[in-house]
Amino acid sequence: MDFVIAAPSEFNFELCLGFLQRSPRELLHRWNDGRVRKLLQIGDRPVLFELQEATDSRSTTFPEKGIRVRVLNTTLDEDERAWLERYVRAWFDLDTDLKPFYAKVSNDKLLGDLVTRYHGYRIIGQPDLFESLVWAVLGQQINLAFAYTLKQRFVERFGTSFEFEGHPYYAFPLPGAVAQLSDADLLPLQFSRQKSLYTVTIGKAFATQAITQESLSAMTLAQAKDTLMQIKGIGNWTANYALMKTFRYKDAFPAEDVGIHNAIRLIRNTKQKPTVDEVRRLFKKYKGWEAYATLYLWRSLPS
Repeated sequence: MDFVIAAPSEFNFELCLGFLQRSPRELLHRWNDGRVRKLLQIGDRPVLFELQEATDSRSTTFPEKGIRVRVLNTTLDEDERAWLERYVRAWFDLDTDLKPFYAKVSNDKLLGDLVTRYHGYRIIGQPDLFESLVWAVLGQQINLAFAYTLKQRFVERFGTSFEFEGHPYYAFPLPGAVAQLSDADLLPLQFSRQKSLYTVTIGKAFATQAITQESLSAMTLAQAKDTLMQIKGIGNWTANYALMKTFRYKDAFPAEDVGIHNAIRLIRNTKQKPTVDEVRRLFKKYKGWEAYATLYLWRSLPS
């Protein structure tokens, strides 16, 4: 089953795919030769699909610019296909109109060169809020490489898997399963006691529906942040990060993020990083687009 999702002209599949290739320890998707494969649960069954760029205007089968979707292991009915299309659109942030952002920062000293160099780069999201929050907790106060190691162990041990053409594909653990875990399960994976506590607490909040993605989606950024920050282990940085990645609040940005500070220092070619207050003042000129300003600053950092 193949279909194409049309994309706006301000979309660069290659740049977005590059983001997905950051770590060889990533288990939630596989990539090869300009394509990416991902496993999802749709209803009660696994659905493995593959994405690649669709740009050949001479093709009568796939004439549109956008993303070609190929379902590999099953067939989908119309409702399931629509659900998958919504997921892909959210994953690649295809519904955000970047023209106003590019117009705002085209001559900006920090971002002007970056939006030209990385034109079409978008926030590759995590459409599932539970996954986004747990990933943010795993990344707290450790380097990215070790965060990916923790996620790899966590997903292998507690996620669901499906084998196709001799390769295993994994889906993120479900809240109900995570809610049942304890230190005895997570500490052997090199989780700290804090990360273990926070991960299980988030699992319980979603499993009991004390927090639901649907309820937060109807809130303002401030309301959603306040709600999430009632959960132990979710502070301002974690809440902003998750809301930016899942709901695309354009004004969400983790002002305390060390990556933002380092990017500003490097672009300005100064020895001192800006303070959090300085970052907040600087970002006032990006009002309404703070999340995308953050994205392009992150992209400027050396890999």
